[in-house]
Amino acid sequence: MPENTSNTGNLVKTALTPATHTTPPAKFSHGVRKGNILQVAGQVGFLPAEEGKAPTPAGPTLREQTLQTFANVKAILEEGGATWDDVMMMRVYLTDVDHFAEMNQIYNEYFEEQGLKAPASARTTVYVGLPKGLLIEIDALAVLG
Repeated sequence: MPENTSNTGNLVKTALTPATHTTPPAKFSHGVRKGNILQVAGQVGFLPAEEGKAPTPAGPTLREQTLQTFANVKAILEEGGATWDDVMMMRVYLTDVDHFAEMNQIYNEYFEEQGLKAPASARTTVYVGLPKGLLIEIDALAVLG
């Protein structure tokens, strides 16, 4: 269910936090939908939330973290009424330039398995620093309807 909403103008802005996600560590939302626009905040490979337990990254490999990150992005898309077919833009943040080819392979395999009907989204990949143990972060912009 939407975490909270506000009415700005004629469109309602709704914050999205799926049950699989913990409360963000700062004042931001995991996802926000306003009208037919849904922005997914940067997601990492944390396993589904368990009450009373700190967020835990998926296994140490890039594959495990990437697949969990996709699951986390997808959960927010679904919470906001979107699918991968609605995604217009994805941004991928890697901690290691040497992971680029492997990430592309995982990315391609994942989206082939999803059986998308729409053309592939646009994408940017950059290299960043993330908290210790995290290898990848992904955000997405979807337009519904």
